[in-house]
Amino acid sequence: MNQINRRQFVKEGTLSALSAAAGFSILRSRAAHAQNKKPNIIYIMADDLGYGNLGCYGQSIIQTPNLDRMATEGMRFTQCYAGSTVCAPSRCCLMTGYHTGHARIRGNKRHPLLPEDVTVAEILKENGYKTGIVGKWGLGAEGDSGIPNRQGFDFWYGYLDQARAHNYFPDYLFRNEEREYFDRWTYSHDAFMKEASNFIKESKDEPFFLYLAITIPHAFNEGGENGMPVPSTKPYTGKDWPQMDKNFAAMVTRMDADLGKLFAQLKDLGLDDNTIIFFTSDNGPHREGGHNPNFFDDNGPLRGIKRDLYEGGIRVPMIVRWPGVIEAGAVSDQPWAFWDFLPTAAELAGGSIPGKIDGISMVNALKGQPQRQHDFLYWEFHEGGFSQAVRMGDWKAVRNKTLNNPIELYNLRDDLAEQHDVADRNPGVMEKIRDFLASARTPTDMYPVQ
Repeated sequence: MNQINRRQFVKEGTLSALSAAAGFSILRSRAAHAQNKKPNIIYIMADDLGYGNLGCYGQSIIQTPNLDRMATEGMRFTQCYAGSTVCAPSRCCLMTGYHTGHARIRGNKRHPLLPEDVTVAEILKENGYKTGIVGKWGLGAEGDSGIPNRQGFDFWYGYLDQARAHNYFPDYLFRNEEREYFDRWTYSHDAFMKEASNFIKESKDEPFFLYLAITIPHAFNEGGENGMPVPSTKPYTGKDWPQMDKNFAAMVTRMDADLGKLFAQLKDLGLDDNTIIFFTSDNGPHREGGHNPNFFDDNGPLRGIKRDLYEGGIRVPMIVRWPGVIEAGAVSDQPWAFWDFLPTAAELAGGSIPGKIDGISMVNALKGQPQRQHDFLYWEFHEGGFSQAVRMGDWKAVRNKTLNNPIELYNLRDDLAEQHDVADRNPGVMEKIRDFLASARTPTDMYPVQ
């Protein structure tokens, strides 16, 4: 319920009652005015942050006070899913509204979006939004059709290529279609936060969409002393932890502190009440760069990590805040996935939702109202073979590496950790899932079933 509507008034007929009523009328008028305007939309996505890496999702060691406060001021989702278990396809699902059975990009191969692909940025731009992306793109290379400026973004700053994004001290980043060179002493995350702040400041007088795709806490490489580089290990410098895990924690807390500054900027500019902010991660936690995901229990109660289609590889944190519209402190178990963002953003902007996409708008869920449900959620993964996963209600099915392997079945309501395969005991459920899998994907030469 809207916080303003919860206000209790003193009895009528007293001066205090008249003052309170007048104050309420002003607040109600301001809230109505804000909701009649197109809301600013900020979508913040961390890179390889696990379901269990934030305090509001059960983390007890790594400090994330600003994101924890965002959860108390907004809605925390417990059943939100990434588009994929690795970065490029996950980001493609987010931008285009398709799951990986239909998306243009279904793996980390360097395939660009094409001119005919419709992105959320294009939809929002058509509806009067200034559109910007800062951070990591992964859906096109220099000069091709997939670069952000050719996919609906007015402003772009960051890494085009997901492999280059593994370097926190780049020799160059892209500013729109031009390279901006560095002395190799610039920590890219710090540059991203500066550019995001500038974009917000420069866009404050018009509706804007900012996609802030930061690269923390992705690993720099597969190991060695520079696997998780961070300018400072504070506040964990004195901890008796493995160095790379100390660096990992410092990365996450640095991200949290920088987001706290961004949230404060929105308030200082008077944009807070009319800005909806999403925070999530592109997939599950990693075991790279010398970091051990078990050290901080990165995946929380879930099985699996990045590159798995078990819950730990695809279920991600999702916090959404919009003062006066989204109930503060709410916790939702609504299942949804990245491909639902495009229709959600389109509805928020008052635009039309493209037909025949896989996503459905989650605006009703955000407002605590009855929400249309997915019959199925679907993922496929093409590294090391062909894997598939399906969610149908509380049922979750996984088939690993090859079509010849059996389909595993788990009841997430009773077995969140996916420890007990109950496929043999539920033939009716398995029949529905097999029928769905027969039509769940469109074949593509770029991602053949192997």
